[in-house]
Amino acid sequence: MRSRLLYLARFALVVVASFLALKGGFLLLVPAEGSLRMGDVFAVLYHGLSLDLSMLGYLIVVPLLIVAVSCGFRSVAARTLLRPYHLLVALVISVVGVVDMRLYPFWGFKLDASIFLYLDRPGEAFASVSLPFILLSVLLVLAFALAVGFALERTTEKHWAQIRRGWLYVLPLLSLLAPTFLLIRGGVSKATANVGQVYFSDRQYLNHAAVNPLFSLFSSLGKAEDYDAEYNTYDAKTLRKLTHDLYPAESLEGDTLLTTRRPNILLLVLESFGARYTGILGTKPEVSPHFDSLAREGVLFSRCYANSYRTDRGLISVLSGYTSFPTHSVMKLPAKSRTLPSIAGSLREAGYATSFLYGGDANFTGMKGYLLGSGYQQVTDDHSLPRSLPRTNWGVPDGPAFDVLYEDIMRMPAGRPWCKTMLTLSSHEPFDVLYKRLKAPVSNAFAYLDESLGRFVARLKATPQWKDLLIICVADHGYSEVGTDDRNSTAVHHIPLLWLGGAVRSPRRYAQLMTQSDLAATLLAQLGLSYRAFTFSRNVLAPNYTYPFAYYTFNDGFGFVDGTGVTVVDNVSGRSIEVTPSPSAQRTALGRALLQLTHDDLARR
Repeated sequence: MRSRLLYLARFALVVVASFLALKGGFLLLVPAEGSLRMGDVFAVLYHGLSLDLSMLGYLIVVPLLIVAVSCGFRSVAARTLLRPYHLLVALVISVVGVVDMRLYPFWGFKLDASIFLYLDRPGEAFASVSLPFILLSVLLVLAFALAVGFALERTTEKHWAQIRRGWLYVLPLLSLLAPTFLLIRGGVSKATANVGQVYFSDRQYLNHAAVNPLFSLFSSLGKAEDYDAEYNTYDAKTLRKLTHDLYPAESLEGDTLLTTRRPNILLLVLESFGARYTGILGTKPEVSPHFDSLAREGVLFSRCYANSYRTDRGLISVLSGYTSFPTHSVMKLPAKSRTLPSIAGSLREAGYATSFLYGGDANFTGMKGYLLGSGYQQVTDDHSLPRSLPRTNWGVPDGPAFDVLYEDIMRMPAGRPWCKTMLTLSSHEPFDVLYKRLKAPVSNAFAYLDESLGRFVARLKATPQWKDLLIICVADHGYSEVGTDDRNSTAVHHIPLLWLGGAVRSPRRYAQLMTQSDLAATLLAQLGLSYRAFTFSRNVLAPNYTYPFAYYTFNDGFGFVDGTGVTVVDNVSGRSIEVTPSPSAQRTALGRALLQLTHDDLARR
């Protein structure tokens, strides 16, 4: 038995060592942008280890099963039995690892399923590189495969001796599949293993160096789809005719809301905080007395709609001004999300310092990878917040998280503008909050968010920082309570969007139809910054915003709202589930056209 267990340990050691060697090869062979310190090397190896262990979990399943079953046999020619698998593992690790580091200087991102898009035209792919490049790549693959294969071959003896009553060990060994599953999953937290969890730096090169190339490739395989073929309702000419004026050209003109072109910006993304949970836009003034009061002091966009129904999708819409999709989460598609512009990226180019705070696990749904890749220089979450802070089911509650944010703002040096973003979490299921004012748990959780927000803003008002501060409050999506049948309705997707702070010129209320993805263009235009890269974001204050509409998606359907009314369609059944005041072929046609247009755009990214 000892020899079998030692084999598993040696196998794991060789596999992890090969992954670390690939990272070393990446850092050695792939040119870095800027200097590379020894501390960077250790950080890459350390932060990338979690995905290395996750891939180890996958690769060790077969040896573990063979070891377990072998206990029931008299004598096993171990090396002969395991040799084919060892050779396969060595070859896969080598091919994927070397191809990743050789292609990275051309692509600028880790190897993923997009490589298969080029294999149907291998001639064109090979025409892009020289013969010496190809030959050197093949030699590197062979050399690394031989080294890993030899090491794996030496992990076990030629034979495993018979074990007395060996069948008694079979089940205990099979029980090791449970911790193996935890390795694969990435632990017991809500967030499963994903590429973004190893991101640790605002230098993408270092983040990419930490990513296990096998994990990047295999995790993307299930997400590789032909987006261009989805929702193809119209021919190209008809599609252009329907959509050509829906997203006006860039215009930096329009109403001026701010007293300065370079305010400090605080973007607060309020979890599930639909308009229905306010008094000023909904029917629950008892829930939101602080927000309602603040709304009368600032600029309230009263007819804003969430683009989607989940946080990962809502964040993409808010931060990147990108649309949503019925069955795809762009945040979970690193090959796509990295092509998106972002508010943080634009502000960083304009000289802003950028940071993001979340009281929960930022690795959830690949959020951390997206944030660091989109322009945020620092991401603080549950793992890096002080352990002395209270915790609930999702992480640090909103009240203490706002306190952390306040102290962070007070430490910011003068002379350089900053943009900070915070995602709240206490108004998320299961609505576990350290607060009791309202009887209904859902309303009480939103009331806790409201009170935490009110207290936070009141503290800021008493500081010198208030004068040049712009606070933007927007929900990531709405919420439909259990027992209701309106999950996909416009009432649920209606969300508040509020600008306030000392940098706001005067209180106003805008009733133009818009979606949360329009925030990016509208904000950047107020700062005099280009938003041309934000394909589906509109400056709703511009003179050329002449056809206001809101468009959102859900699984699997869409909603379209314009001045004529509302149409919400379930794509599966093809029927309208909400129509006000009467059916409209035009609204339905535009909704279907946007499904096609946006999927075509996603396919091109």
